[in-house]
Amino acid sequence: MDSRRRPEDRATADAALDFVRFCHRRRRAAWPELYDEMCAVASRSLYHGWGFAELAEHGIAFGLSEMPHLAGLVTQVAREDSERRGRLLVGVMAPMTRRSEASEETPDEVRHPRVLMGTAG
Repeated sequence: MDSRRRPEDRATADAALDFVRFCHRRRRAAWPELYDEMCAVASRSLYHGWGFAELAEHGIAFGLSEMPHLAGLVTQVAREDSERRGRLLVGVMAPMTRRSEASEETPDEVRHPRVLMGTAG
């Protein structure tokens, strides 16, 4: 990052990234599919009540000449999400330490936890 940037520029860049993150959370898609979601969010003012005009003030514009900038933001957000998911997966897949023997007082559900899926019926 350029340390000579004005604070307003940094705030605008952060707001633009936050908007793309918001849209990406709503619809986990990549460019160009996420463009449709961003347009839908802007048309309904779903992000902080901002429509197209307010988003333009924060560095998000939907014209043809702005496509490379938007695509770059989407790529950055998708990369961040991929890295975050990778870190989560490593934590989930880490080997668990096991006790040598479960005590007799320990209920079976604790020794052998089960995941129940489906609907109660």
